[in-house]
Amino acid sequence: MYRIRLCPSRRALLQLGLAAVLGAAASAASAAYPDKPIKLVVPYPPGGATDVIGRIVAAKLGEALGQPVVVENRGGAGGNIGAEAVARAPADGYTLLMGALTSHSTMATLEKGKLRYSITRDFVPVMVVGAVPLVVVVNPGLPVKTLQELLTYGKANPDKLSYASSGAGAPQRMAAEILRREADIKMVHVPYKGSGPAMVDLVGGQVNLMAETVPAALQFIKSGQLRALAVTTRERISMLPDVPTTAEAGLPAVEVSSTFGVLAPAGTPKEVVERLNAAVARMVTVAEVKEQFLGQGVYAAAPTTSAQSAERLNQEVERWAQVIAEANIKSD
Repeated sequence: MYRIRLCPSRRALLQLGLAAVLGAAASAASAAYPDKPIKLVVPYPPGGATDVIGRIVAAKLGEALGQPVVVENRGGAGGNIGAEAVARAPADGYTLLMGALTSHSTMATLEKGKLRYSITRDFVPVMVVGAVPLVVVVNPGLPVKTLQELLTYGKANPDKLSYASSGAGAPQRMAAEILRREADIKMVHVPYKGSGPAMVDLVGGQVNLMAETVPAALQFIKSGQLRALAVTTRERISMLPDVPTTAEAGLPAVEVSSTFGVLAPAGTPKEVVERLNAAVARMVTVAEVKEQFLGQGVYAAAPTTSAQSAERLNQEVERWAQVIAEANIKSD
């Protein structure tokens, strides 16, 4: 058997040629993208906010790209199972994550050392698509009608106030912790496995208050079963125009929304990410999409680049890491 030996210069030329061929093939694949259906993984069970938003995004994104975008629900472990699956998927733009960015950001700190993926290193954000505001609500049996009255009551009755959350790392918990810290009051945390059970006990009077997403709390506010004290947004919102903001009550730091966005596995070709970003950016400006979002309590985000969305994600991770450390919040 004879072995052909190449001189270093010829070997280098062959390697360059191979790299050029592979690069050209990758560019051709990116240029043809998408040429088959795309999978959008929702890391939660059907019916929740992330799922509803994901289905609106999938339908409109599919129309824009000319290929079906199929929603796949992969719930479990607070969204971590689905997120990990996408992080490990081929970085070709055909498997995307409909991320609950605020929840993923808190998990990055609460589950540090346990997660088998990094929300910042293993993903490239396509774009933030929208946010769901929160509202501070109390059981009407509590003798308070404003946020300031709640704070006064809390100071006069330390540890007598109990607040519900839909989980240790949920935005609802984070908002309540910021409120507790900024107001310097003591409250007892009662975690639940989801907003549904938390709302049932809050309406029933087993707990006193909650910072809940507006869509989940709205029907109870309108029926008089819960009293809305303040929304955790910079400005008043159209769904609750008569409810003041936390800033109006003197607590501007209590500004929390549950943010959602589309992410792709790290390493996805830049051309593919840009194509997806352009499609999503157009989508969130369409009146029909804004109306569909608002019908589910979601305010569509302004179009941003992938880099701007990545910066926002990093800011979320940093913000909640600080809150979690200062409040000594645990995952269990």
